[in-house]
Amino acid sequence: MATGETGFSDVVFDLISVQYHSLKAGHDYGQYVRDAENAGRTEIADFFRTVMAQDSERAAQCHEFLKQLSGTVDAGPAAG
Repeated sequence: MATGETGFSDVVFDLISVQYHSLKAGHDYGQYVRDAENAGRTEIADFFRTVMAQDSERAAQCHEFLKQLSGTVDAGPAAG
C-alpha cells in the first residue's frame, strides 16, 4: 500500500481527511440551521439537518474503517 509524505497509507490518510471534513462541515451546518430558522425558512433548516446527519453518518463510517485498520501494517507508523 502506498504511503505519502506522512508515512501513513493513502487510504488511512483519505479516511482521516473525509472524517475531518465531515465533522467540520457538521459543526458549520449547525449555524446554517440556526440561520435558516431565524429567517423563518423551515424547509431549508430541515435540508441542512439532513445534510448534517449525512455527514455524521459519513464520519462514523470512516471511524469504523479506521478501527478495522488500527493495529495493522496499513495503519502506518503508529501501529508499530
